[in-house]
Amino acid sequence: MDRRRAGAALLAVAAGCSIRAATGAGPTASPPAATILPQPGPRDLCPVCGMLVARYPAWVAVARYRDGHAHFFDGAKDLFKYLFDLPRYAPGHRREDLAGLWVTEFYGLTRIDARQAWYVIGSDVLGPMGHEFVPLASRAEAEEFIRDHKGKRVLAFVDITAEWAEKLDRGQFDLL
Repeated sequence: MDRRRAGAALLAVAAGCSIRAATGAGPTASPPAATILPQPGPRDLCPVCGMLVARYPAWVAVARYRDGHAHFFDGAKDLFKYLFDLPRYAPGHRREDLAGLWVTEFYGLTRIDARQAWYVIGSDVLGPMGHEFVPLASRAEAEEFIRDHKGKRVLAFVDITAEWAEKLDRGQFDLL
């Protein structure tokens, strides 16, 4: 991102807009207007690690169920841990009852569909719980992020496994 776009982005964030909308970097990746996403409240805890989610707005991930209730996470990594072990983190919940999954995309700080996001691991950017699956809106942005932040690998949603989440916690970025 060049200095002009970065300056505009900072002003946009201060004004409450998305960086993407302010810089003309394409359409916003936020959910359609008909999909109003719940926001974490000041007391909402991540069901995986117990951290207060609202303290980390740049990392918020959301799992919303068909009945309208939602669980909030302080990063995509904890969202994935949750999804891979629902009986542990959400007894009585079923994956088929999920209405949607969203992550906060790194450059625009907008919520995007977690299933459509691209995730970079092994970068110099750490989330609230250390090494993180850094969500990006496109493969091109993920490749740019790798160059800018020394990332090691790009993963699609379908490529992420429980083993990847465990390895991230140990700072390992290969499945060998």
